[in-house]
Amino acid sequence: MQPIALSRPMNRRLQKLTAAATLPTIAGCTGAQSTLDPAGREAAQIAELFWWMVGGAIIIWLVMVVLAVYAIWVDPERHDPRRTARFIIGGGVVFPTVVLTTLLVFGLQLLPQLVAPAPEGSLQIEVNGLQWWWRVRYPGDETNEAAELANEIRLPVGEPVQFLLQSEDVIHAFWIPSLGGKIDMIPGRTTRLTLTPTRTGTFRGACAEYCGEAHAHMNFDVIVMERPEFDAWLEHQRQPVSKQDEPLLQKGRELFLSRGCGACHTVRGTNATGRTGPDLTHVGGRTSIAASVLPNEINDFHTWLTDTDDVKPGVLMPSFHMLPEDERGALAAWLEGLQ
Repeated sequence: MQPIALSRPMNRRLQKLTAAATLPTIAGCTGAQSTLDPAGREAAQIAELFWWMVGGAIIIWLVMVVLAVYAIWVDPERHDPRRTARFIIGGGVVFPTVVLTTLLVFGLQLLPQLVAPAPEGSLQIEVNGLQWWWRVRYPGDETNEAAELANEIRLPVGEPVQFLLQSEDVIHAFWIPSLGGKIDMIPGRTTRLTLTPTRTGTFRGACAEYCGEAHAHMNFDVIVMERPEFDAWLEHQRQPVSKQDEPLLQKGRELFLSRGCGACHTVRGTNATGRTGPDLTHVGGRTSIAASVLPNEINDFHTWLTDTDDVKPGVLMPSFHMLPEDERGALAAWLEGLQ
């Protein structure tokens, strides 16, 4: 069954009408985490369905108001029983049923498109949800190493992407509002989601299923790029870190390995191969740290190392406030330098 065909002028008129009617309640629904400001094909389909549902609700509400006013203001003695029955049955039963059925059919026709897998050969990205961060992996092949990062996803614009979603502990929900709908991540299962970004920019993703104490701090950044820029970025992410010559950075590297950080974190190009925490190979080149809680600056790395649990209550990583100030400074500088 083909989706209901709607002309562009009709779509624009409906969206303007419903936007004007609901402006007081949706004035703040814009920005990098808005379902009403779509930047993806799937999000645009969901937004279109939303506007049609709002329009249908407004029409039904107006009809009910007209019927109520008519019933109140018309003299009961002037009521014609047959005309009154037609008003009630037609406006209160038939009309809402027709509108709601039309919206239901329209919505159901979108489902196959929203759950369809990406075409063969599309980019695949593996995302694991953990308490309370995201492990993101771009699989390798015969000629390329895999690239792994945390709490950040980069996508090429205009191309469908297949997400393979898993959870390692509790139920999470993967959601990038500006690009598409949400989907649960259930331990022991792999769920799939196809998203097709339609414009470049930086967007925000979140866990949409309560998953524990730091649930509100389990976010991630999504950067949509032109294909050549994306290819260059991904090629860089596949590379191990290079050894820095600056004394402060060398000290930070030595401290990272000697203080046990490598037991939880991987930094490719070093002896750190831990898998409990995020891969930090190119952490300095990401847009934020601690699952979008802090910006990516040296001072923020220092704050994270010193007051970990205060910054993100419930986080499983211990704080390192017991280290001398100069050691925390060297660690922060080295981590920020891992571009």
